[in-house]
Amino acid sequence: MDVDATLVTAHSEKERAAPTFKRGFGFHPLWAFVDHGAEGTGEPAAVLLRRGNAGSNTAADHITVARDALAQLPRRLRRSRSVLVRADGGGGTHEFVAWLHGRRLAYSVGFTLTDDTAEQVAKLPKTAWTPAYDPDRQPRSGAWVAELTGLMDLTSWPAGMRVILRKERPHPGAQLRITDVDGNRITAFATNSRRGQLADLELRHRHRARCEDRIRGAKDTGLANLPLHDFAQNQIWCAIVTLACALIAWAQMLALTGLDARRWEPKRLRHRLLRLAGRIARHARRVVVHLPSHHPWTPLAVEAINQLRALPSPG
Repeated sequence: MDVDATLVTAHSEKERAAPTFKRGFGFHPLWAFVDHGAEGTGEPAAVLLRRGNAGSNTAADHITVARDALAQLPRRLRRSRSVLVRADGGGGTHEFVAWLHGRRLAYSVGFTLTDDTAEQVAKLPKTAWTPAYDPDRQPRSGAWVAELTGLMDLTSWPAGMRVILRKERPHPGAQLRITDVDGNRITAFATNSRRGQLADLELRHRHRARCEDRIRGAKDTGLANLPLHDFAQNQIWCAIVTLACALIAWAQMLALTGLDARRWEPKRLRHRLLRLAGRIARHARRVVVHLPSHHPWTPLAVEAINQLRALPSPG
């Protein structure tokens, strides 16, 4: 389950719209998505509409969204290490991590490095660094991972928390930061997972970026502009966007299994499949769907319908 926020610009005065940290004006909703892996899309589980000046690391908001999202899961999973909660640095707060620890959930959240990071990294032997993985689980050139847990004072954090570093040569033109060491970009995340190679845990954390794709899909489905004035009305609008994203995700899971369209975002799916002009006819006690035979995407629609027909009856 991935928790992340996004900015929504307001082009007029709306209730609770406020300046954002990127010098814009609008709202700062916080989302939670259930990640269905690289083979498919993500399913929205909860959304919290917030003022534009809401903090990125407000622990109370992260807890609210995570609690609402967990309520969507089967009861047996709501307090289980089989549920992994991922977040960026905004979720790396003492209160949110302690809440996840108290519910016995697995977590992987961004960790903000301190000013003495360079001194701590210098204490790591060269043998502590192992090559990081690319998305295909192959060693990535110019990127390494190591664990910094034993060199840090983590007494104020929940027991069992680990801090894992990643260092990588920055891309050409990238701006270095004060926490970078020897020209390498240093980032970190915290997790309570005890098993797995460091490179696997780091790759699992980076897969959190798929949440950005889900948010982009939500903006293509109505989130890009909250059209109403009242805050409560825009909350309802967000709920409708959530429902639309969930319908698309479940349609792809049920009707497009094993096809490239399983991973299409709403724009492409709308252009190639949903816009097909079909006609429903009833003949001889049968329901027939007539699709344009000359359309290049008709075979995909036929395949989707056949997959739906093959599903077992709910009864």
